[in-house]
Amino acid sequence: MPLYEHVYLARQDLSTQQVEELTAKLSGVIAEGGGKITKTEYWGMKSLNYRIRKNRKAHMTLLNVDAPPAALNEIERQERLNEDVLRYLTIRVEAHEDGPSAMMRKSDRDDRGERGDRGDRGRGERRPRRDEAEDDAGPAAVAAVEE
Repeated sequence: MPLYEHVYLARQDLSTQQVEELTAKLSGVIAEGGGKITKTEYWGMKSLNYRIRKNRKAHMTLLNVDAPPAALNEIERQERLNEDVLRYLTIRVEAHEDGPSAMMRKSDRDDRGERGDRGDRGRGERRPRRDEAEDDAGPAAVAAVEE
């Protein structure tokens, strides 16, 4: 059977227990269709980059699915009908990842610096303006740069 990764976003005003019940319902639909869920990850409530149906946040859940396409079509149909589901995305993959997904790996997120990589400048530092460079280096150095 083909392998899929299925992620859905649920409304922010649902409780975690309601999201887990929705996940259990979707898992039951997959089981009825002859497939199985190999892994379920609840990513928590995350902020969205833009509002979706007046929601600024959403509960996010990942399902690794091993099921026939008909079972996936059925859960997508049920998610379209369910008002609690804001968005969903299903991707066919060659193999499922072992261990936690990229969203759950804390070590990958800690490797970046604060607010992205700024090179040798730290937080709050800025590049000198052109007229400030003239004061520090003298007019001869600035004239050489302008030529």
